[in-house]
Amino acid sequence: MTSPALIVGLGNPGREYAAHRHNVGFQVVDALAHSHKLAFSGRKGLARIARGEIGGQPVILAKPQTFMNLSGKSVGRLSRTLNVPPERILVVYDDLDLPLGRLRLRAEGSSGGHKGIRSIMDVLGTQAFPRLRVGIDRPPGRMDPVDYVLQPFDRDQKPLLAEAVARAAAAVECWLADGIIAAMDRFNAPATSD
Repeated sequence: MTSPALIVGLGNPGREYAAHRHNVGFQVVDALAHSHKLAFSGRKGLARIARGEIGGQPVILAKPQTFMNLSGKSVGRLSRTLNVPPERILVVYDDLDLPLGRLRLRAEGSSGGHKGIRSIMDVLGTQAFPRLRVGIDRPPGRMDPVDYVLQPFDRDQKPLLAEAVARAAAAVECWLADGIIAAMDRFNAPATSD
């Protein structure tokens, strides 16, 4: 039997962080849960989880309850206790180096300086797990990137953010149905060329 797909949205736990740029991963898995009528009613591996099916495939959606930089503790435990190999784990997270709303899927790769991804690599012992980056844009002027990611989106960014979250959820569905190559071909281009 195929192991379930584990879709992990990265973010920081707590209501005060919910609307921050660093919590885009949580927003994407929340959107998936909502559209597929799944509920984050359980806890496992230091994460809130929702179990169910998307497109006929068994899935576990997860929101680690460690802080971002310790995401590997949660993902490692989930991988072990749920018996999900790295290639069946899709991690969704924010990226400063992509324009707001752009998506970038990869089958594997470096952390690109993202501390949550670095933590996951360290714990899993591999770079070979799929990931979906959601662009949040660079901070303006000389603002510290740490301060930038821990702020909510500006009012004029919210419509583009809503589009990006919906496209990211669709990209996850495509990955589940058709695999990483098909999802990359369809979603790595700018939204206007879809």
